[in-house]
Amino acid sequence: MRCVVGFRWGSGERSRCGFGSLLPRPGISSVLDPLLRGAYTPAVELGRLEFIVNLALALLATPLAAEAQPTGRVRIGWLSPGSHPFIGAFRQGLRDLGYVEGQTFVIEERYGEGRPERLPDLVVELIRLQVAVIVTSGGWASRTAKNATTSIPIVSVAGDPVASKLVDNFSHPGGNVTGIASLAPDLSLKRLELLKQALPKMSRVAVLLEPRDSGMLRRMEAVAPSLRVRLRPLEARDGDEIDQAFARVTEEQVNAIIPLASPLFAAEKRRIVDLAAKHHLPAMYEDRAFVEVGGLMSYGPDLSDVFRRAATYVDKILKGARPKDLPIEQPTKFELVINLKTAKALGFTIPPSLLLRADEVIQ
Repeated sequence: MRCVVGFRWGSGERSRCGFGSLLPRPGISSVLDPLLRGAYTPAVELGRLEFIVNLALALLATPLAAEAQPTGRVRIGWLSPGSHPFIGAFRQGLRDLGYVEGQTFVIEERYGEGRPERLPDLVVELIRLQVAVIVTSGGWASRTAKNATTSIPIVSVAGDPVASKLVDNFSHPGGNVTGIASLAPDLSLKRLELLKQALPKMSRVAVLLEPRDSGMLRRMEAVAPSLRVRLRPLEARDGDEIDQAFARVTEEQVNAIIPLASPLFAAEKRRIVDLAAKHHLPAMYEDRAFVEVGGLMSYGPDLSDVFRRAATYVDKILKGARPKDLPIEQPTKFELVINLKTAKALGFTIPPSLLLRADEVIQ
C-alpha cells in the first residue's frame, strides 16, 4: 500500500497511514522552542538568531502538504556533511522493502559539501519540503537536525548517539531520534591498535580528520602512549584540503596514516588510497571499500549493510512506529580486511598472527 505519513506538528502525533493522507501546516513553536531556549549551539559562523529567522521564514512559507507532497508518495530527507557513497545502499534497502523510487518515495538529498556551517540552512530546506523523516549521516548532521525539529522523525547513523546526547539510551532513545550507532570513536582506537600490530616499529602516525572530529582524536591521543606512538593530526574539509594534508606527511615524518571515519573521506576513498600509495604510507581505514580499491587494511562493520539497515527504520516509522520506541541498533560483526598486494608494494610483511585474525585477505 502506498502511504503518505503526516505529522501533527507541535504534538509529535502522526496521522493515519492511507491513501490521501495530508500533512497539516506545521506549528512553528515546536520547532523553534529548543532554539529559543539556547539548545542550538553549533560551533559555526552562522549565528543562532539568523538561523531562527531563516527557519521561521521557511515554515511561514511552507505550502500545505497537499500541494507540497503528492498523494501516495512520501518524501524522505537525507542530510550529510559531504557527498555520500552509501546512499545507494540506503536506496537498495528501501527497494528490498518494496518501495519504488519516484512512485512511493522520493529522497531529498542535501549535502554540506564539507562545510558544516551550511547544514542548518539545509535542514530548513528539508523542513520547508515537509519531509516525513530525515536520515542523517554523522554526529554533526544528526545534532543539527535534532536541534532544528522535535517533530520530524530522525534516523541517525552516527558514532555514539548516547555519548553525544542525541538519545537518552540505546534501548529507549526518547524524543524524535533513533537509528544505528556506528561506534566510530571506539573503532578508531581498535584501528590504531591493529595498525601497531601490523607495524610493530611504528612510532609516528598521521590522523586525517575533519575539524569537527577533535573529540575522536582526543580519545586516540589518550591511548597512544600505551602503544608507544605519537599522533600528528592533519585536518581536511574537502578534496583540495586532503591533497594539502598529504603534502605535509613528509615534514611530519610519519610512519603510517589513519583517516577517521567520515562521509567525506568515504566519498574520497580513491583519492586517499592513491595519495597513501604515492607517499608510501601504510594506512588503516574504516571500511573494506578502501581496501578493495588498493588500501592496505580496514577494520569495522560493513557500512553498506549499515545504511541498508537504516532503511528498515524509515520503513517502521512510515508504518506508524515512534522513534522513541525504536532501540538504537549497534553493529555486531566487524571485519578485518587486509590487502597483501598493497603490503608487498609498500615493502613490508604483515605478521602471520594478524593474517590469521583477518576475515578476508586480498592477494
